[in-house]
Amino acid sequence: MKLRFNRSQLCIPYALFLACFVIAPLIVIVYYAFTNGQGQFSFSNFVNFFSSTNTLGTLLYSFALAFSVTLVCLLIGYPTAYILARSNFKKKYVLLMLFVLPMWINFTLRITALKEILSVLEGNISAYPFLNSVIGMTYDFLPFMILPLYTSLLKLDKSLSEAAEDLGANKLTVFLRITLPLSVPGIVSGITMVLLPSMTNYVVLDMLYNSTYIMGSLIGSYFSAYDWNNGSMISLVLLVIIFIVTLVTNRFSDKDAERGTVL
Repeated sequence: MKLRFNRSQLCIPYALFLACFVIAPLIVIVYYAFTNGQGQFSFSNFVNFFSSTNTLGTLLYSFALAFSVTLVCLLIGYPTAYILARSNFKKKYVLLMLFVLPMWINFTLRITALKEILSVLEGNISAYPFLNSVIGMTYDFLPFMILPLYTSLLKLDKSLSEAAEDLGANKLTVFLRITLPLSVPGIVSGITMVLLPSMTNYVVLDMLYNSTYIMGSLIGSYFSAYDWNNGSMISLVLLVIIFIVTLVTNRFSDKDAERGTVL
């Protein structure tokens, strides 16, 4: 007798993976976030978080650092992606791969090498913790900004720009009215891929002697002290923030995609 499989059965391994490694850990986090040390239901973890100046300061510092890193990556990544997408270089794929190439190297080795370079340039890298953290995270996340921007710009219909120029628009007007609005989905995707991880990547801070906590290091400190309740609560708060940011950016991306089809 032949065994017959339909397409719906192919999703069973993926469903099992989600249940074991996504849903089950999330249930554990929710349980510890809404309980105290004795296992009793409580909102005290959230009250303490939003009433403490230290934790709110950590949240604001994380936002400031993530925003700075995202802005620098965007200012560097957009011109780079634009030049690569619009150029007639025969080897532009090789140039693009040069930006991705550092990702093939171990993360710790890359940050260690960057730390040595900053030590030579600055002497004492602990004197500029915020600046060095921005430099380190920009070096780490820049490819995640360039790749979606490059893909978005590469798909643009060049005939739109040519038509605008034929109608008398100059280069700046074409860029501001056509190229930039149509590339917003790539910008949104790049911002999402850089902003959210940079809020929790505390390894760069530790290796570049930045003693200030961010959300990721704060969560790690609670779990290291076996305080699963507060650690889970902060993880849940961060998860809600990530969900809201993703929802807002996806909505902007959908609206701009609709505008692009109308144009």
